[in-house]
Amino acid sequence: MPDDTRDDERIASRATLLPEEEAGGSDDPARQAEEILRESDERTAQPEETGEESTQTSTPDERPST
Repeated sequence: MPDDTRDDERIASRATLLPEEEAGGSDDPARQAEEILRESDERTAQPEETGEESTQTSTPDERPST
């Protein structure tokens, strides 16, 4: 399956708003999903670089050792 098709499927799946997102509303759920997935992919690909920028990431000392 080409990457573009897979990305489109991921975006379409994520564009279904979560209950808390639905309560807040969204002007463009597909665009919102695309951005959420882009940021998630970036954090997954570069955990050390992006972990320092995130308020939801533990410090290196708090992370379990692998």
